[in-house]
Amino acid sequence: MLGIEDPFVLAAYLLCIGSTLLCVVYGLLTWNRGDEPVRTEDLAWAREEKQVEDETE
Repeated sequence: MLGIEDPFVLAAYLLCIGSTLLCVVYGLLTWNRGDEPVRTEDLAWAREEKQVEDETE
């Protein structure tokens, strides 16, 4: 099949193509999914990070 005699090499090629198609389909399905809401822990982390950056400058 396709000039590839070793079944393991053929399987590797087919699995690479299959995984690529699976990733493309997943990307298309989740393309414009909304952002997750901002949590208070995230805001506190961002404030602390900004403070550390300001102190090092």
